[in-house]
Amino acid sequence: MRRTSVLIAGFAALALALSPGLAEARAGGGSSFGSRGSMTYSAPPSTRTAPYSAAPLQRSMTPYQTSPGYGGGYGYQGGGMMRGLMGGLFAAGLFGLVFGHGFMGGGLGLFGLLGLVLQIVLVVAVVRFLFRMFMGGRSAAMAGGPNVYSGGGGMMGAGPGPGPSGPPTIPITPADYQQFEQLLMGIQAAWTAHDMNGLQAMATPEMVSYFGEQLSEQVSRGVRNQVSDVRLVSGDLSQAWAEGGREYATVAMRFSMIDVTRDTAGRVVDGSPNEHVTETEIWTFVRSRGGHWILSAIQQTR
Repeated sequence: MRRTSVLIAGFAALALALSPGLAEARAGGGSSFGSRGSMTYSAPPSTRTAPYSAAPLQRSMTPYQTSPGYGGGYGYQGGGMMRGLMGGLFAAGLFGLVFGHGFMGGGLGLFGLLGLVLQIVLVVAVVRFLFRMFMGGRSAAMAGGPNVYSGGGGMMGAGPGPGPSGPPTIPITPADYQQFEQLLMGIQAAWTAHDMNGLQAMATPEMVSYFGEQLSEQVSRGVRNQVSDVRLVSGDLSQAWAEGGREYATVAMRFSMIDVTRDTAGRVVDGSPNEHVTETEIWTFVRSRGGHWILSAIQQTR
Protein backbone atom coordinates (compact mmCIF):
# COMPACT_ATOMS: atom_id res chain seq x y z
CA MET A 1 0.00 0.00 0.00
CA ARG A 2 2.84 2.34 0.83
CA ARG A 3 4.45 1.76 -2.55
CA THR A 4 1.11 2.22 -4.28
CA SER A 5 0.61 5.55 -2.53
CA VAL A 6 4.07 6.73 -3.54
CA LEU A 7 3.43 5.59 -7.11
CA ILE A 8 0.19 7.56 -7.29
CA ALA A 9 1.88 10.61 -5.79
CA GLY A 10 4.65 10.27 -8.33
CA PHE A 11 2.24 10.18 -11.25
CA ALA A 12 0.47 13.24 -9.84
CA ALA A 13 3.77 15.09 -9.58
CA LEU A 14 4.65 14.13 -13.16
CA ALA A 15 1.29 15.28 -14.45
CA LEU A 16 1.71 18.61 -12.67
CA ALA A 17 5.21 19.08 -14.04
CA LEU A 18 4.58 18.10 -17.65
CA SER A 19 0.97 18.93 -18.43
CA PRO A 20 0.17 22.13 -20.37
CA GLY A 21 -1.68 24.94 -18.67
CA LEU A 22 -5.44 25.22 -18.70
CA ALA A 23 -6.84 26.21 -22.07
CA GLU A 24 -7.41 29.94 -22.43
CA ALA A 25 -10.49 31.28 -24.10
CA ARG A 26 -9.52 34.32 -26.17
CA ALA A 27 -9.09 34.10 -29.95
CA GLY A 28 -6.48 31.41 -30.43
CA GLY A 29 -7.28 29.78 -27.11
CA GLY A 30 -3.74 30.09 -25.80
CA SER A 31 -2.45 27.83 -28.62
CA SER A 32 0.24 28.31 -31.26
CA PHE A 33 -0.75 27.73 -34.87
CA GLY A 34 -0.55 29.10 -38.40
CA SER A 35 2.23 29.70 -40.90
CA ARG A 36 5.17 32.09 -41.19
CA GLY A 37 6.34 31.25 -44.70
CA SER A 38 9.90 29.94 -44.78
CA MET A 39 10.23 30.98 -41.11
CA THR A 40 7.43 28.68 -39.90
CA TYR A 41 9.80 26.30 -38.13
CA SER A 42 12.34 28.91 -37.04
CA ALA A 43 12.10 30.72 -33.72
CA PRO A 44 11.40 34.45 -34.08
CA PRO A 45 14.01 36.64 -32.36
CA SER A 46 13.16 37.66 -28.82
CA THR A 47 12.08 41.22 -28.09
CA ARG A 48 11.62 43.49 -25.10
CA THR A 49 7.95 42.62 -24.96
CA ALA A 50 8.66 38.88 -25.31
CA PRO A 51 12.20 38.42 -23.94
CA TYR A 52 12.14 34.63 -24.05
CA SER A 53 11.64 32.32 -26.99
CA ALA A 54 8.23 31.80 -28.59
CA ALA A 55 6.45 28.49 -28.41
CA PRO A 56 6.69 26.50 -31.66
CA LEU A 57 3.67 26.28 -33.92
CA GLN A 58 1.67 23.24 -32.83
CA ARG A 59 -0.38 23.19 -36.03
CA SER A 60 0.56 24.48 -39.46
CA MET A 61 -0.32 23.72 -43.06
CA THR A 62 3.25 24.51 -44.07
CA PRO A 63 5.14 21.24 -44.70
CA TYR A 64 7.67 20.54 -41.98
CA GLN A 65 11.29 21.26 -42.82
CA THR A 66 14.39 20.84 -40.70
CA SER A 67 15.46 24.16 -39.27
CA PRO A 68 18.07 25.35 -36.77
CA GLY A 69 15.39 27.43 -35.06
CA TYR A 70 14.10 26.74 -31.56
CA GLY A 71 17.49 25.93 -30.08
CA GLY A 72 19.08 23.96 -32.90
CA GLY A 73 16.18 21.82 -34.00
CA TYR A 74 16.00 19.79 -30.80
CA GLY A 75 13.49 20.42 -28.11
CA TYR A 76 10.11 20.43 -29.89
CA GLN A 77 9.85 16.97 -31.33
CA GLY A 78 8.50 14.35 -28.97
CA GLY A 79 7.70 16.83 -26.22
CA GLY A 80 10.93 18.74 -25.87
CA MET A 81 14.39 18.15 -24.52
CA MET A 82 13.55 19.26 -20.98
CA ARG A 83 10.42 17.13 -20.98
CA GLY A 84 12.50 14.16 -22.15
CA LEU A 85 14.99 14.67 -19.34
CA MET A 86 12.24 14.89 -16.77
CA GLY A 87 10.46 11.87 -18.18
CA GLY A 88 13.68 9.87 -18.18
CA LEU A 89 14.42 10.65 -14.54
CA PHE A 90 10.88 9.82 -13.55
CA ALA A 91 10.89 6.55 -15.48
CA ALA A 92 14.12 5.52 -13.79
CA GLY A 93 12.58 6.22 -10.40
CA LEU A 94 9.46 4.20 -11.20
CA PHE A 95 11.57 1.29 -12.42
CA GLY A 96 13.38 1.15 -9.11
CA LEU A 97 10.13 1.44 -7.17
CA VAL A 98 8.36 -1.35 -9.04
CA PHE A 99 11.27 -3.75 -8.78
CA GLY A 100 11.83 -3.25 -5.09
CA HIS A 101 14.74 -0.83 -4.97
CA GLY A 102 12.83 2.19 -3.75
CA PHE A 103 11.88 5.19 -5.78
CA MET A 104 15.46 6.47 -5.80
CA GLY A 105 17.17 3.12 -5.45
CA GLY A 106 17.53 3.44 -1.66
CA GLY A 107 14.07 2.48 -0.43
CA LEU A 108 13.34 6.00 0.84
CA GLY A 109 9.68 6.02 -0.20
CA LEU A 110 8.20 9.48 -0.09
CA PHE A 111 11.57 11.06 0.70
CA GLY A 112 12.85 9.40 -2.46
CA LEU A 113 10.08 11.07 -4.40
CA LEU A 114 11.04 14.44 -2.93
CA GLY A 115 14.62 13.76 -3.91
CA LEU A 116 13.52 12.99 -7.46
CA VAL A 117 11.54 16.21 -7.65
CA LEU A 118 14.62 18.09 -6.44
CA GLN A 119 16.71 16.45 -9.17
CA ILE A 120 14.13 17.40 -11.78
CA VAL A 121 14.09 21.01 -10.61
CA LEU A 122 17.89 21.20 -10.73
CA VAL A 123 18.10 19.61 -14.20
CA VAL A 124 15.38 21.89 -15.60
CA ALA A 125 17.06 24.95 -14.08
CA VAL A 126 20.42 24.08 -15.65
CA VAL A 127 18.95 23.27 -19.07
CA ARG A 128 16.79 26.40 -19.03
CA PHE A 129 19.80 28.54 -18.11
CA LEU A 130 21.90 27.10 -20.94
CA PHE A 131 19.03 27.41 -23.41
CA ARG A 132 18.36 31.06 -22.53
CA MET A 133 22.05 31.87 -22.64
CA PHE A 134 22.35 30.38 -26.11
CA MET A 135 19.14 31.93 -27.47
CA GLY A 136 19.83 35.25 -25.77
CA GLY A 137 23.14 35.60 -27.54
CA ARG A 138 21.59 34.61 -30.82
CA SER A 139 18.71 37.07 -30.44
CA ALA A 140 21.06 39.89 -29.48
CA ALA A 141 23.04 39.28 -32.63
CA MET A 142 19.87 39.42 -34.74
CA ALA A 143 18.23 42.41 -33.07
CA GLY A 144 18.51 45.74 -34.79
CA GLY A 145 17.14 48.34 -32.38
CA PRO A 146 14.53 49.08 -29.71
CA ASN A 147 11.56 48.53 -32.06
CA VAL A 148 9.11 49.39 -29.30
CA TYR A 149 5.62 50.68 -29.90
CA SER A 150 2.45 50.99 -27.86
CA GLY A 151 -1.14 51.87 -28.47
CA GLY A 152 -1.04 55.24 -30.18
CA GLY A 153 2.67 55.54 -29.48
CA GLY A 154 4.36 54.91 -32.81
CA MET A 155 7.56 53.09 -33.73
CA MET A 156 11.14 53.51 -32.59
CA GLY A 157 13.92 52.22 -34.80
CA ALA A 158 14.03 49.84 -37.74
CA GLY A 159 13.02 46.21 -37.40
CA PRO A 160 15.36 43.23 -37.26
CA GLY A 161 15.10 40.70 -40.05
CA PRO A 162 15.69 36.98 -40.44
CA GLY A 163 19.43 37.52 -40.73
CA PRO A 164 21.98 37.85 -43.52
CA SER A 165 21.35 34.31 -44.81
CA GLY A 166 17.55 34.65 -44.86
CA PRO A 167 15.11 36.48 -47.13
CA PRO A 168 15.44 40.26 -47.51
CA THR A 169 14.12 42.49 -44.74
CA ILE A 170 11.43 45.12 -45.27
CA PRO A 171 10.70 48.39 -43.44
CA ILE A 172 7.66 48.62 -41.17
CA THR A 173 5.99 52.02 -40.87
CA PRO A 174 3.77 53.58 -38.19
CA ALA A 175 0.80 52.96 -40.49
CA ASP A 176 1.64 49.24 -40.44
CA TYR A 177 1.65 49.22 -36.65
CA GLN A 178 -1.74 50.88 -36.61
CA GLN A 179 -3.02 48.06 -38.81
CA PHE A 180 -1.57 45.46 -36.46
CA GLU A 181 -3.31 47.08 -33.48
CA GLN A 182 -6.60 47.30 -35.38
CA LEU A 183 -6.34 43.65 -36.37
CA LEU A 184 -5.72 42.65 -32.75
CA MET A 185 -8.92 44.36 -31.67
CA GLY A 186 -10.95 43.44 -34.75
CA ILE A 187 -10.15 39.74 -34.55
CA GLN A 188 -11.06 39.59 -30.87
CA ALA A 189 -14.36 41.36 -31.64
CA ALA A 190 -15.19 39.01 -34.52
CA TRP A 191 -14.27 36.05 -32.34
CA THR A 192 -16.67 37.20 -29.63
CA ALA A 193 -19.47 37.68 -32.17
CA HIS A 194 -18.76 34.31 -33.87
CA ASP A 195 -18.47 36.39 -37.05
CA MET A 196 -16.76 34.06 -39.52
CA ASN A 197 -17.12 36.56 -42.37
CA GLY A 198 -15.33 39.15 -40.28
CA LEU A 199 -12.53 36.71 -39.45
CA GLN A 200 -12.15 35.82 -43.14
CA ALA A 201 -11.48 39.48 -43.90
CA MET A 202 -8.73 39.71 -41.29
CA ALA A 203 -6.95 36.33 -41.33
CA THR A 204 -5.68 33.70 -43.73
CA PRO A 205 -7.97 30.77 -44.59
CA GLU A 206 -5.73 28.56 -42.46
CA MET A 207 -6.21 30.73 -39.37
CA VAL A 208 -9.95 31.03 -40.02
CA SER A 209 -10.21 27.23 -40.09
CA TYR A 210 -8.53 26.98 -36.67
CA PHE A 211 -10.75 29.71 -35.25
CA GLY A 212 -13.79 27.91 -36.65
CA GLU A 213 -12.82 24.68 -34.91
CA GLN A 214 -12.47 26.48 -31.58
CA LEU A 215 -15.79 28.29 -31.94
CA SER A 216 -17.52 25.03 -32.87
CA GLU A 217 -16.08 23.46 -29.74
CA GLN A 218 -17.59 26.28 -27.68
CA VAL A 219 -21.00 25.63 -29.23
CA SER A 220 -20.78 21.90 -28.55
CA ARG A 221 -19.89 22.57 -24.91
CA GLY A 222 -22.73 25.02 -24.50
CA VAL A 223 -20.49 27.98 -23.64
CA ARG A 224 -19.54 31.25 -25.28
CA ASN A 225 -16.37 33.23 -24.79
CA GLN A 226 -16.58 37.02 -24.83
CA VAL A 227 -13.52 39.25 -25.15
CA SER A 228 -14.04 42.98 -24.68
CA ASP A 229 -12.22 46.23 -23.94
CA VAL A 230 -9.03 45.07 -25.65
CA ARG A 231 -6.15 47.47 -25.07
CA LEU A 232 -2.68 47.26 -26.54
CA VAL A 233 -0.22 47.81 -23.70
CA SER A 234 3.05 47.53 -25.64
CA GLY A 235 4.66 45.69 -28.48
CA ASP A 236 7.71 45.46 -30.67
CA LEU A 237 8.84 44.05 -33.95
CA SER A 238 10.60 40.70 -34.06
CA GLN A 239 11.01 40.13 -37.81
CA ALA A 240 9.91 41.63 -41.11
CA TRP A 241 10.83 40.09 -44.44
CA ALA A 242 9.73 39.43 -48.03
CA GLU A 243 9.52 36.17 -49.93
CA GLY A 244 7.60 34.80 -52.89
CA GLY A 245 5.73 38.02 -53.63
CA ARG A 246 4.53 38.31 -50.03
CA GLU A 247 5.63 40.34 -47.05
CA TYR A 248 5.63 39.08 -43.45
CA ALA A 249 5.89 40.84 -40.11
CA THR A 250 6.17 39.08 -36.75
CA VAL A 251 5.24 41.28 -33.80
CA ALA A 252 5.21 40.66 -30.04
CA MET A 253 2.17 42.26 -28.42
CA ARG A 254 1.18 42.63 -24.79
CA PHE A 255 -2.49 43.46 -24.42
CA SER A 256 -5.14 43.58 -21.72
CA MET A 257 -8.80 42.61 -22.02
CA ILE A 258 -11.85 41.35 -20.21
CA ASP A 259 -11.99 37.65 -21.04
CA VAL A 260 -15.05 35.83 -19.72
CA THR A 261 -16.85 32.63 -20.67
CA ARG A 262 -20.55 32.10 -19.97
CA ASP A 263 -22.91 29.15 -20.32
CA THR A 264 -26.21 29.23 -22.20
CA ALA A 265 -27.96 30.60 -19.11
CA GLY A 266 -25.54 33.53 -18.96
CA ARG A 267 -23.70 32.27 -15.88
CA VAL A 268 -19.97 32.96 -15.73
CA VAL A 269 -18.03 29.70 -15.94
CA ASP A 270 -14.55 31.16 -16.44
CA GLY A 271 -12.92 34.56 -16.12
CA SER A 272 -14.35 37.73 -14.65
CA PRO A 273 -16.59 40.33 -16.32
CA ASN A 274 -15.06 43.05 -14.14
CA GLU A 275 -11.32 42.35 -14.21
CA HIS A 276 -8.81 42.85 -17.00
CA VAL A 277 -6.26 40.14 -17.73
CA THR A 278 -2.99 40.78 -19.56
CA GLU A 279 -1.46 38.42 -22.10
CA THR A 280 1.61 38.48 -24.35
CA GLU A 281 1.49 36.77 -27.72
CA ILE A 282 3.51 36.82 -30.93
CA TRP A 283 1.42 37.46 -34.02
CA THR A 284 2.64 37.14 -37.60
CA PHE A 285 0.94 39.12 -40.35
CA VAL A 286 1.18 38.64 -44.12
CA ARG A 287 0.22 40.71 -47.14
CA SER A 288 0.67 40.82 -50.87
CA ARG A 289 3.02 43.63 -51.75
CA GLY A 290 1.04 46.84 -51.57
CA GLY A 291 -1.96 45.11 -49.98
CA HIS A 292 -3.45 44.99 -46.51
CA TRP A 293 -2.07 42.95 -43.63
CA ILE A 294 -3.94 39.89 -42.39
CA LEU A 295 -3.13 37.47 -39.56
CA SER A 296 -1.22 34.32 -40.51
CA ALA A 297 0.02 32.89 -37.18
CA ILE A 298 -0.28 33.20 -33.40
CA GLN A 299 2.41 31.95 -31.04
CA GLN A 300 2.42 31.89 -27.27
CA THR A 301 5.36 33.19 -25.27
CA ARG A 302 7.40 31.12 -22.86
